Formats: sequence, C-alpha cells, structure tokens
Amino acid sequence: MAQSATAPTADKLSPAAQDAAWQQASAKFAPQRKAILERVAQGAGQGPFRSDWTSLQQYRSPAWYDDAKFGIFIHWGVYSVPAFGSEWYSRNMYQQGTKEFAHHVATYGPQSTFGYKDLVPLFKAEHFDPNAWAQLFHDAGARYVVPVAEHHDGFAMYDSALSDWTAVKKGPHRDVIGQLEKAVRAQGMRFGVSSHRAEHDWFFDGGRRFDSDVNDPRNAELYGPAVAHLSKDDQNLAADWTYVSQAWLDDWLARTAELIDDYHPDIIYFDWWIGHPTFRNTLPTLLSYYYNEGAKRDGVVVNYKLGDFPEGAGTLDIERGQLPGIHPTHWQTDTSISNESWGYIDHDTYKSPTFIIHLLVDVVSKNGNLMLNVGPRADGTIPQAAQDTLKSIGRWLKVNGEAIYGSKPWRTYGEGPTEVASGTFQDTKTKAYTPQDFRFTTGNGKLYAIELGWPMTAAATIHSIKPADKVTRIELVGDGSVVPFTQDAKGLHLRLPAHPVGTDAYVYRITLSSPTSLKAAP
Repeated sequence: MAQSATAPTADKLSPAAQDAAWQQASAKFAPQRKAILERVAQGAGQGPFRSDWTSLQQYRSPAWYDDAKFGIFIHWGVYSVPAFGSEWYSRNMYQQGTKEFAHHVATYGPQSTFGYKDLVPLFKAEHFDPNAWAQLFHDAGARYVVPVAEHHDGFAMYDSALSDWTAVKKGPHRDVIGQLEKAVRAQGMRFGVSSHRAEHDWFFDGGRRFDSDVNDPRNAELYGPAVAHLSKDDQNLAADWTYVSQAWLDDWLARTAELIDDYHPDIIYFDWWIGHPTFRNTLPTLLSYYYNEGAKRDGVVVNYKLGDFPEGAGTLDIERGQLPGIHPTHWQTDTSISNESWGYIDHDTYKSPTFIIHLLVDVVSKNGNLMLNVGPRADGTIPQAAQDTLKSIGRWLKVNGEAIYGSKPWRTYGEGPTEVASGTFQDTKTKAYTPQDFRFTTGNGKLYAIELGWPMTAAATIHSIKPADKVTRIELVGDGSVVPFTQDAKGLHLRLPAHPVGTDAYVYRITLSSPTSLKAAP
C-alpha cells in the first residue's frame, strides 16, 4: 500500500533531504535567482561600504530618519484570515496541543486536507485602499511606513520573480507592497519593508510530526525546508543548531535584494533570527549592497535586534521595549497598537492614545524612534479602535510636534518617580506616569519639558533645570500662553492654569539665555 503524501516525515527525512525537496520545488526560479545574485556581487563593492563587518560598523543612520521620530509598522497577510491567536497562526496551527491547532481543526478540518496554503484563496483584501491607509498614517503624524513584505509564513506580499506564492499571483492578486509604496510616498512619507523570511527555514516544522500537507513535496515551495527548529531559547541564537543550507542563504539574499531593486525602500526591518550564526557571512554582502545603494540618495536604515549585528553596523531596535537612558546612537522601539497580536485577531484590545504618546515622548527623549504596528483585517479594513488611537496621536503631534520632530536629547532624558521597565518585551510593564514625570528634548534653540500628567495643584517644579541655566521665558505649546515661573536651588517652579491645556502630555517651550545649557549629553 502506497504511503500517503501527507504522512509524517520528521523522523524519515534528514534536514538535508527536507531542504532538497524545497530546492527542487523552487528550481524553476534558479535563473532569476542567479541573475540577482550576480548583480548583488557587483553592487556590494561599489560605494563607501565593503562586504565586511569592519567597514559596516562605520554606518550611521541618516538625518531624515533621526528627525522622523514616529513611524508605522504593518502586519498584514494570510494569517489575518483566521484572525485567531496571533500572526504566528501559520506556525501554531501545526503545533499539536496549541489553541491554534485545535481552532484550525474545528474551523477548517484536519491539516492533511486543509492546510495553511488553503487559507490563501480566502485572503482577498477586497477593501484594501492603499491611499486611505496612507492618508490615515499621515494624519497620525507618521513620517515613515514599514509594511511586512514577507512574514515567516513565506507568502510574499509583493511581486516576486522568485516565487509563485505571492499576493500578485494568488489571494489578493495585487502588488500590495508596490501600491502602498506609491501611496505612502505620495503623502510625503518615507517607505520601508520588513522581511521575516530568515525564520521560514524552520517555521512549518511542526507539520512534519503528524499527518499534514507540509509533508507533501508538492507544497514545498510555500512551506520551505521546514527543518526542525533546534533551539531552547529564542534569544540565544548562538545555541541554536537549526540546519541552514547555503542554498537557503542564497535565496534569502536574492529575495531581499529583489525588494531593494524593485521598491527602493528607505528602511529594511529584520526580525530576530537574522542573527543566526549561519547568516554572518551573507549579511555583510546584503548590507553593503543596500548601504551603497542608499549612499546614492540620502541614506537608508536597517533595523536589527538583540545583538544580531556588531554594534554600529545598523540601527538597534528594542522590540516592545525601552531603554533606561539616552543611547549614544540613534535607536528604535517597535510595539503594536493592539495588546495581544501584531496581526489582526478577533476580540483584541487596543492601547490608549495616552499610553502611546507617553511611550513616544520617553523614547524620543532617549534618542530613539517609535514604530507603531497596526494589524488590518483580511479584507483590508483597519479596525476603528486602531484608527481612533492613530488620529488622537496625530492631533497631539499637530499641536506639540515641535518638541518631537527633529529634536535632540538634552543633557538628561528626564526626571520623576516612574522608572521604565527597560529591555525587550517590557513596554506594558511600566507604571502609569505622574505629573512629577518630565521628559526633555531640544530643538529650534529651545528646551522642551514635557510633563506626563497635569498637576492638581496648578503648580509644577522641574528639578533638572538649575538657576545657572538662566530661564528667560516659558510658554505652553498647547495654547501659546506664557507661564509665570521662579527659579531657585530646588529647581524651576511653574505656576499653571487650574485646568489642563491640551491632553495626554503637556509641553513647555523654555527659552534659556545660556547657550551651553542646550547642549546634549556627551
């Protein structure tokens, strides 16, 4: 009796054999891949950066990015169809014992007859309006937009010449990334892309352990090698022994270069697994190719996490987290506007405008940017709760943006009793700020003090501003009114209106007669 094509293969095929099945399934794209790799080999050495880490550590983030402060991240793809669990539904639906596994079987049937590939035709994006999205993000005050071009699931949201599993050829039958690029740039914002393809090497490995469509070689182009993920700690990639072939590295390099060549992104965001040791000899080629291309315009940005690059070779990103103080080079945090998932799921809850504005203010005071993620529904609509929060942020920035955009850190990031919970995945652990919490920025020849709550006593004291700083004038940015004040050894004392002027965070524009008092921290 012939064995079923969906029978388990985890114990029957070696990682090399699993990888070979993927290579065979994608062999028809070999000529296109070869052409891209040849182009990369030539371009990587043409410019100020070589393909080695010593050279790449000379990189510095461009001024436009340092000044932007606020961007939008978008997680949208086939995983938005089930709208359950998280954007990792694609993996977890094949992980026995998970809620996603049980949900999938109950909703769609067994994975041997209805797998992730069968969700693709249901991803129609029938209400996707890139111009409306771009208008919303512009109104939110964002200066750049970074959609996920390919998540761990291996489905390209762009027009790739290296895959049949793209949004142009299947599902929406639209070049989502290309249409967004045009709409975003038309609004005067910068455009980036996020690639999570590195993890696709192993992302569907759970499907090899039971009867599922991952085992069928005919599906290998979508599901990839699906080799066993040999890791006990995702944040310790040095101890991750997952099999990665040179063919996979070459394909990753070609696909990323394809995004650069076709869409000319200003930013590329990589998820954490790009730091796996096997990528270390391939990454410098990609980075030098991209940085040299960016040097022909006004510079580009690559975000990385968790020590995935040598310090300085890109722009550090702290996922869902903050730093305790001012970072010497520019950095970024990213978090989701929703609480449970990056992609859309039913019954998710959303962060308040106040929470996001306070996070933005804290990050900017420490020399960082905030990239705020939105997860649209599968049909292309953005949940109203997310829209409302974005519009509220935009209203605040329209009034107070002079303290944010183009600003620089002061000699101290702030003061007050509330300590942030620093590090990755800590952003919701910080306690609510108080009226005694201030954050500082500088710009336009002024010092900005941003109060993270309105005092009940109609008075406030800023201890970090000393008599030697020689304050000559204070204005409330919210309405332009002049704030009476006195100075002594205990600090700067403000007399305020009885009722809040504005919402969420209150910005004071402070004029100092001592120019040295505006200098940033060393």
